[in-house]
Amino acid sequence: MDSQKPTNKKRILTGHRPTGPRHIGHLVGTIDNWVGLQDTYECFFLIADLHVLTTDYEHPGRIQNNILEVLADWLAAGIDPDRATLVLQSAIPAHSQLSLLFNMLVTVSRMSRIPTYKEQVKELHLQPSLGLLTYPTLQAADILIYKANAVPVGEDQLPHIELTREVARRFNQVYGPTLPEPDPLLSAIPRLPGTDNRTMHTSYGNAIFIRETPEETTQKVMNMYTDPTRIHLTDPGHVIGNPVFAYLDAFDPDREGVAELKERYRLGKVGDVSVKRHLAEVLNQHLAPLRQRRRQILARPGELRDLLRLGTEHARPFAEANLQEIQDKMGLNPVL
Repeated sequence: MDSQKPTNKKRILTGHRPTGPRHIGHLVGTIDNWVGLQDTYECFFLIADLHVLTTDYEHPGRIQNNILEVLADWLAAGIDPDRATLVLQSAIPAHSQLSLLFNMLVTVSRMSRIPTYKEQVKELHLQPSLGLLTYPTLQAADILIYKANAVPVGEDQLPHIELTREVARRFNQVYGPTLPEPDPLLSAIPRLPGTDNRTMHTSYGNAIFIRETPEETTQKVMNMYTDPTRIHLTDPGHVIGNPVFAYLDAFDPDREGVAELKERYRLGKVGDVSVKRHLAEVLNQHLAPLRQRRRQILARPGELRDLLRLGTEHARPFAEANLQEIQDKMGLNPVL
């Protein structure tokens, strides 16, 4: 992309931590949405490798491979480097520098009230680091270093966007109008549950990954949580709260067929095994072209790295210019 080419489009910044390959929850909840935004927004998609260290700094050997895995999944799903900018967070020091400056504008008590902080500490049984506590200010820096106007997020990330807006507002009050207060772009599609009906999360072992073989996907589907109150095939079943039907709603293009299957399930006229077999077929059919593209992309890792390097170099002037402006207003530009 030409960094000097003017655009009238509003800018968005979003991304993923490279914790491993993407699962179908990422696909439905975020990536498919990003693909649709590429023609209407100036898109910056961030590989947020610094954020990995907030919960997993003891395994540095995983990060580089996971970066390629995430990129391959993005590209296979339709992220287009000709229509979006791919950025490696740690390669642009301005992200970290701005995060430090923003930490001066937020109190410890405000940071500790972020719901996702408490949730991660509880669910992952963490002894939280200072980096995890200040995760939201680094995220605010990721967004505001590019003066993004909007951020595509799920509902769980809304507290982070609100903090970003507060940081921008506070900065503007103290130092003069400089930063936009970015709006959240909520996905209309609800989050997919994991195979055990908890939140789908790589660390929970309840995710179905884009990269998996059809056999692996089928096995996970056949072991899925369904309706624990249903003992016999002829017992009436519950559709609401049943992840099998949540997946069918997300992936089965035959809407009438899904509605009919739900009714039969409610009446006890179809068993869990039959429904799961149908879901496995639907998922594997949907994922087949993505998996093929993914294999082709990963067969050329040098090209993947080149795409990320080019995108990062395109983003660098935006980040450095905005940091320079912010430092100047805070009285930090060198005088020597």
